[in-house]
Amino acid sequence: MLDIKTPGSGEVGKNLWENIDRCGASDQIKFVICDRQDYDWAKLKCDEYELTSKVADVLFSPSSETMSASDLADWIIADRLGVRMQIQLHKYLWGDQRGR
Repeated sequence: MLDIKTPGSGEVGKNLWENIDRCGASDQIKFVICDRQDYDWAKLKCDEYELTSKVADVLFSPSSETMSASDLADWIIADRLGVRMQIQLHKYLWGDQRGR
């Protein structure tokens, strides 16, 4: 899985865009969405790199700290965006811890 950092994460400069070329039909690419600006930015990146036709799944996850899961779901549905939504399950189960 390739995790693409969005502007709202404060880590967008850490993205290694050349890694997208290494992704194939069985891979997944994930964006953690912090706000509407991140959502719009991620949509542009999906188009720019033709991600939905390049990999098995493009995943949009709402940032548990800043984004409502229902708002993100509504935007995806309204735009008929060809991505899957997932929640950061570890955040709901253990908060900021990554497991036990």
